[in-house]
Amino acid sequence: MADTRLPPGTAGPSKYDRLIAKARACEPAVTIVAHPCDETSLRGALEARAAGLIEPILVGPQAKIRSLAAGLGLDLTGVEIVDAQHSHAAAAKAVQLVREGRGELLMKGSLHTDELMKEVAASATGLRTGRRISHVFIMDVPGHEETLFITDAAINIFPDLDAKRDIIQNAIDLWAGIGLGTPKVAILSAVETVTTKIPSTIDAAALCKMAERGQITGGIVDGPLAFDNAIDPEAARIKGIVSAVAGHGQILVVPDLEAGNMLAKNLTFLAHADAAGIVLGARVPIILTSRADSVRTRLASCAVATLYAGARRSMTQIVAD
Repeated sequence: MADTRLPPGTAGPSKYDRLIAKARACEPAVTIVAHPCDETSLRGALEARAAGLIEPILVGPQAKIRSLAAGLGLDLTGVEIVDAQHSHAAAAKAVQLVREGRGELLMKGSLHTDELMKEVAASATGLRTGRRISHVFIMDVPGHEETLFITDAAINIFPDLDAKRDIIQNAIDLWAGIGLGTPKVAILSAVETVTTKIPSTIDAAALCKMAERGQITGGIVDGPLAFDNAIDPEAARIKGIVSAVAGHGQILVVPDLEAGNMLAKNLTFLAHADAAGIVLGARVPIILTSRADSVRTRLASCAVATLYAGARRSMTQIVAD
């Protein structure tokens, strides 16, 4: 297989730009935006609308949103606003609108992630499904030819084997759903051998057997793999690892949230990667943006969510027919 690395200092084509261009060719997904009451969240939703990626419905204190938009010179013409007095009410109302079928996507505004996810995860009134909810970072790493998924680095702190199965399946479904093909899934640990001294290696071996037996579908799964063996063909060759995944990992499954969060932030701050994010496993994809996200990263998050919503819409139509 070809080495996916680019020469040092080579920018290469932008993975995000390709995703954004692809999403612009799709129908914009109606997106419920919970409490867009600061400049970053309001501007982000409206910029994604202007880019043709989403059609937002803003949920929050109407007077505050209109005042904020006026102060920033943002145009709210044609944008629906659903009044909710405060962030708690906005989160609950946004989830309710999704349950009523008003939106295909949910987007976090200027409220804490826990505040929104509490409403999403509520047993009676939330958006839970039979699948564990998980997060995927969609990484655009300079010098690396392919898009990288890192999961789960934001929701599940110490996932057990069943949770890891859902985390992997969520990521595979997203990869395939946005048109990237059949992913190579690398289950990461500190080493590439199975040992009782490192429990994540045992989980990795079990997950590979689950994939072999059809409990995980749609991807090529291998592990345990150390990070270098997962993404560097030469490192895999030196270690003598014969695998379709080793050296060519596209979805990187981390042992726990701590490891995943550090990996994603190392890539962001040391390799100058961009990290878009999306939450999966609920009734609809959830766009989780950070105040530190660039405009391009926010647009990429919306693009990925819109592409996935379009794929889910098409699948629903096929089933209905």
